[in-house]
Amino acid sequence: MGHSAPKIAVIDGIVDELKALLGADLLQVIEHADEIGLVVARDAIVRVMTKLRDEAQYQQLMEIAGVDYLDRAERFEVVYMLLSVTRNHRVRVKVSTDEATPVPSVTSLWPVAGWLEREVFDMYGVIFAGNNDLRRILTDYGFKGHPQRKDFPLTGFVELRYSEEDKRVVYEPVKLAQDFRNFDFMSPWEGAQYVLPGDEKAPAAPPPPPPPPAPAAAPAAPAKVEEAKAAPAKKPAAKKAPAAKKAAAPKVAKAPKAEAAAAEKPKRIRKAPAKKTEDKA
Repeated sequence: MGHSAPKIAVIDGIVDELKALLGADLLQVIEHADEIGLVVARDAIVRVMTKLRDEAQYQQLMEIAGVDYLDRAERFEVVYMLLSVTRNHRVRVKVSTDEATPVPSVTSLWPVAGWLEREVFDMYGVIFAGNNDLRRILTDYGFKGHPQRKDFPLTGFVELRYSEEDKRVVYEPVKLAQDFRNFDFMSPWEGAQYVLPGDEKAPAAPPPPPPPPAPAAAPAAPAKVEEAKAAPAKKPAAKKAPAAKKAAAPKVAKAPKAEAAAAEKPKRIRKAPAKKTEDKA
């Protein structure tokens, strides 16, 4: 059973065709997993996109994304995803920039790029020259900073809440209940191979106490003796059971008295004939 996603065709010789088309504007070609990435000069992005749309038949701009490489001089990458409907093929175009250098806008080629560029600006702070409506699109109006930057704190700078007193939403500096903790990606089974910050100030741990001496187990013998002494003390408690039976015996003994009374009645009947014989004599 095939996958539900459409299969993208692999075009033979497409890389050589794109190299010849873009010329000096193409800085690098990245081929991986049947995908092609083109790294182009930032100032030539509009010219490159025009050639890819009109001559290479990549008609649709599917997405614009941002990436932050904090250790680079030009830390931001703007990534454009293009789709060719007629050739059933995709290509990825990349440009690099920093916080202050703007990237030319491609809204003149694809009007949908207006919202996509606003998203990259909102999340990363990349400026697009030529976008006449470059404002935040995902965060709030008074939001400070750009959330997708690697140096942006996880808690942000400000927080908002609804004030019942002011009857409106108010912005306040972030106040954490505890200090922000920096987590280290170390194995929880092995532990850190270095001294954690703050541990160098702690006093050295005292050596473990020596094991208890062997005679310490001697006091256990008297305990057994006490248990043995305590065992006979329980025997008188067991003798109470017959006493309880004796107390209950009189209640059960009422039945023999009734039998004895019934046994005496026949004796009285036997004496009656004896009197009759004496009268006859």
